[in-house]
Amino acid sequence: MVKILINLAERRLYFYKNEQKINSYPVAIGKPNTPTPPGTYTVVNKIVNPHLSVLGTRWMGLSKPGYGIHGTNNPASIGTMASLGCIRMYNRDVEEIFPEVPIGTSVEIISGGGSYNPKPQTPSQGTSGQRYIVQRGDTLWRLSQRFGVSLDALIKANNLSKPNMIYPGQKLIIPG
Repeated sequence: MVKILINLAERRLYFYKNEQKINSYPVAIGKPNTPTPPGTYTVVNKIVNPHLSVLGTRWMGLSKPGYGIHGTNNPASIGTMASLGCIRMYNRDVEEIFPEVPIGTSVEIISGGGSYNPKPQTPSQGTSGQRYIVQRGDTLWRLSQRFGVSLDALIKANNLSKPNMIYPGQKLIIPG
């Protein structure tokens, strides 16, 4: 199974195969007035040598119409906020992952907070409690205060190896 994670704050694309990170690549993201939309999408089409030269040598269209992952005719833009919302890659990088990405591949775009492990955080055995989905701006400290549990209990209940790296959409258990 292939998965792509794009971290907008890092301006990096992470490529996973069978839950293992294979590589990461620098990318250009949307300009402030045409931002790349965070969310979970799928690859719906792929084109080799698209007609528009600005798309570089490969296009992988996302389930959000008008958005995709593609190469570029402006390699100096990589690492910047330069696109109309798409994810730009160096042509050599998009050519490397293109054959490995089937139609239907999950593409998750997160706004920031550091790298993330796509494996679900499985709760420790015997842990029970309320389920919570992390929202933008949440920190473990704020959640511990809101729900009246210790920070250590939150970390232990969710087997968090990097507790400073929670992300919006992540599912947590709030111990009871």
